Amino acid sequence: MTGRSVAVVGGGWAGLAAAIEARQRGHAVTLYEMAPQLGGRARRVDLDGIALDNGQHILIGAYRETLRLIRAVGVDPAVAFVRTPLRLVYPDGHGLQLPPGSPMWAFARGVMRLRAWRLGDRLALLATAAAWMWRGFRCDASLTVAQLTSNLPHAVRADLVDPLCVAALNTPSQTASAAVFLRVIRDALFSGPGSADLLLPTLRLTELFPGPAAHWLERSGVAVERSHRVDALKADAGRWCVDGTPFDQVVVATSAAEAARLIEPIEPGWSAMAATLRYEPIITVYAQCDGVRLAQPMLALRSDDAHSPAQFVFDLGQLGGPDGLLGFVISGAQAWVDRGADATCTAVLNQARQMLGRQLRQPLRVQRLLTEKRATFRCTPGLQRPPGSIAPRLHAAGDYVAGPYPATLEGAVRSGVDAVRSIV
Repeated sequence: MTGRSVAVVGGGWAGLAAAIEARQRGHAVTLYEMAPQLGGRARRVDLDGIALDNGQHILIGAYRETLRLIRAVGVDPAVAFVRTPLRLVYPDGHGLQLPPGSPMWAFARGVMRLRAWRLGDRLALLATAAAWMWRGFRCDASLTVAQLTSNLPHAVRADLVDPLCVAALNTPSQTASAAVFLRVIRDALFSGPGSADLLLPTLRLTELFPGPAAHWLERSGVAVERSHRVDALKADAGRWCVDGTPFDQVVVATSAAEAARLIEPIEPGWSAMAATLRYEPIITVYAQCDGVRLAQPMLALRSDDAHSPAQFVFDLGQLGGPDGLLGFVISGAQAWVDRGADATCTAVLNQARQMLGRQLRQPLRVQRLLTEKRATFRCTPGLQRPPGSIAPRLHAAGDYVAGPYPATLEGAVRSGVDAVRSIV
């Protein structure tokens, strides 16, 4: 034991990562979570006895900190995920599929094998990717993804760039930060063997990390205070009091809005930066189709703002869920939130019938629509995000905290680990 006491406020993935890292480093840890369950926005929900997730989450091989902590709490990634090289395949069988091997050559081979594109389209993408690499995957911070890729052929932008952008940043390419997009591309596609692999969970999100993490923490002597919303943080004689209990260090790992409330009396500037973040929603439509089995566990869908909302569909029967249950994901979904649940469900059903065609052997019926209205911050060019350091011995963690990544599980986990590593 180090003799230091650490409070972690918030039991989402960032807070759990911070608590585990702090305990592994020998600190005495108390974790506070306002909800009765842990996991934040990435957790299990139940529908009439069926375990679902409050949204479909994809991990990739480059999520090294997330995978490290998943292993640390006793979950075997080989069992918990279906792992394949990157596939962005549409129901007609067309799309990018990377072969195994060195990322650079795998990407080149995958692009050249994409026969649905003209040869000129493929060569244009490879030339553009080479130019990004030559510039160190850096660009003017004011650029959007649409501006960055405006020289690429329409097919490349529609079939690859736009779906990758909305999947990674949950922000449409017309308004998404090109600088953050390039960082994601660099780490995912070009940072080492397996970095671009898709990891599709076969466990529900709670069983994947929050549940095992809670057991690990409690077995390790960490006090886990559920259903405890922290009312106030106050400085007292070189320590921080959390609702009157003193700690040497505090990591605030709540949502940005909750963190802004707690920090406003301490650092109003930090609080204002957190409070001014804007958000993009994600809608997940769960629909049942008896006997269906898609060609792959995850398929990309061609989408538009008028009639086809979903960008991806997941066959949960191939991912440890009930047979015949499909999850349609709508990222950057504000326009469809505004249209309402009935219009969204109708559009998704029509899109599914049109694009999945013969793969749907029985009628498709909606089971549930889930909307996460503040799923991720809107990742726009030049966005100023609050830093991880708030005040001496007071730190912030969360997928919204300043860092190289958009709002992802890996971004949340890394922020929690980094907050604890900054404790000296």
